[in-house]
Amino acid sequence: MISGFLLVNKEPGITSSRVVQTIKKQFNFNKVGHLGTLDPMATGLLIIAVNRATKFASLLLQSDKSYRAEVTLGIQTDTDDADGEVLSHKDVNINPLQAKKTLLSFLGESNQFPPNYSALKHKGKPLYKYARDGIKVETAARKIFIKSINNISMELPKVSFEINCSKGTYIRSIARDFGLKLGCGAYLSKLIRTSQEKFLLTDACSIDELSLENLISLENAFEDLDFIKLNEKDGKAFIHGRPIEINLDHENLLRVYDVSNQFIAIGKNTSKGFKHEYLV
Repeated sequence: MISGFLLVNKEPGITSSRVVQTIKKQFNFNKVGHLGTLDPMATGLLIIAVNRATKFASLLLQSDKSYRAEVTLGIQTDTDDADGEVLSHKDVNINPLQAKKTLLSFLGESNQFPPNYSALKHKGKPLYKYARDGIKVETAARKIFIKSINNISMELPKVSFEINCSKGTYIRSIARDFGLKLGCGAYLSKLIRTSQEKFLLTDACSIDELSLENLISLENAFEDLDFIKLNEKDGKAFIHGRPIEINLDHENLLRVYDVSNQFIAIGKNTSKGFKHEYLV
């Protein structure tokens, strides 16, 4: 069974789910999933997991992401992006130095409230469905971490920048809160995902250009991890979920190979022994 990852350069105006459905139909794959949704208006890198690679989705979903964003000051929308209804207009009388200082105040750890229009679920129902019905749901703030904000460009009312952030960060919420701090309102007018983990937008293809030659194997996707080779006895126990004794002084993830040099899993040392985290 063909398994691995495809790097898609998502176009604006389509959902991440639509990309998944298109690829599944185009290549007749059994299982397909994306590793971090992009809103319809957003473009850029969308990692697609194929067949057995879907088992490894949670590993890459934990990874940091980088974006190129454009925020428009003075306008607030109900979705916090360009697809929403305009809620307010305000004049933008902001000093560029003040705007830059305010933007950089988002660096580091903070608690962020997700947008009202998001796929996060409340009582099993996505928030955007409540919002469409005019129902306001009180959501809990989520801890995020902004590693860097660089290449800030200002042509007010537009502010562009590059941002590297932890999983679960909503750039729409950054735009919304940026406008609130400045007192003029703001919305996310453009968003391009440029990287996720080690994967880069520059290596991605449009849906129309995709072929099986673009598939990144599971082994190559995790080639940066150290590896360990198991003997036949330990290999059988390991595959069946039994912890094995390995002399390791760390708990880092490792690629695991069997006696025939076949990549079989990603494993981790625990207090109970070495166990698989993700089986190929």
